[in-house]
Amino acid sequence: MSGVGPILLVGCGKMGGALRSGWLEAGRVVVVVEPGANAPEGALPSPDALPPDLAPLAVVFAVKPQEADRVLPLYARFAESSVFLSIMAGRTIAGMRGLLGGRAAVVRAMPNLPASIRRGVTVACAGPSVTEAERGLCDELLKAIGTVGWIEDEELLDAVTAVSGSGPAYVFLLAELMEAAGRALGLAPDLARTLARETVAGSGALLASSEQDAADLRRAVTSPGGTTAAALSVLMAEGAWPKSVAEAIAAAAARSRELAG
Repeated sequence: MSGVGPILLVGCGKMGGALRSGWLEAGRVVVVVEPGANAPEGALPSPDALPPDLAPLAVVFAVKPQEADRVLPLYARFAESSVFLSIMAGRTIAGMRGLLGGRAAVVRAMPNLPASIRRGVTVACAGPSVTEAERGLCDELLKAIGTVGWIEDEELLDAVTAVSGSGPAYVFLLAELMEAAGRALGLAPDLARTLARETVAGSGALLASSEQDAADLRRAVTSPGGTTAAALSVLMAEGAWPKSVAEAIAAAAARSRELAG
C-alpha cells in the first residue's frame, strides 16, 4: 500500500462511497467531507471542520461537476503537499488547476457505473507536475473500484467517456429491448425479464473470463443458417448496429467535448 497518510474524500455518493469502502478494506484512513443527508458516519459537513494539521496523501473529488467552481478552491491549501484526484466528468485538468492553483498536481479519471460494485473500468490521465509516486498512489486508489488504465492525451477522455462512461446505458438498453421483444413474442413479463437480464449478465461474465475476442465469441455461438445467424443478419445489416453504434458513441464523444468546454 503506497503511503501511510490519510485520504481526503470530498463527496461520498455512489462512486465516492464505493471508493471509500475499498480503501477502508485495504486499511487506509479516510476522512470524508459530505454535507448530504446520506453522509457516512463520521463524515464532516464542510472543509471548515477539517483538522488544521491534516496532511492527506491525496484529495479526491467525487462531487458533481457543476459544484467544482465552488468546492475546489476550498481545498487549494493542500496543493503544496497532496495530489488531487478527480472523478468529475468533463472537468479538465487545466480548469481544475486554475481553481486549485497553477502548481497543483491533478489526476483526472473517468470511472463507469459498475464501479459501484467494484467491477468498473477507469481511465486516468496525469497532469503536469504529477510525480511517478503520486501517479502510483492514484492508480492504487482507483483499483479499489475495478480495472484501471492510463492515457497521456487528456483529449482521449472524451472517447473513454463515450465508450465506457456511457457504455453501461447501451448494455441496459439492450436488455430492455430484448425483454420487450420477448414479451411481444408471447413470453410472460417475468420470464422475458429474467431471460433478458440473465443473458446479458451471463454473456458479460463469459466475456470477462475469456481470452477470446468478442468477435470470436460471437462467431462461436453463430451456427451457419441457424437462429442466431438469422438475427445477426438483421443487426449487422448496412445501416443497422455497426453504423448506429458507431454514430451513438461519436455523438457521446462530441457531447463530452462540449461539456468540457
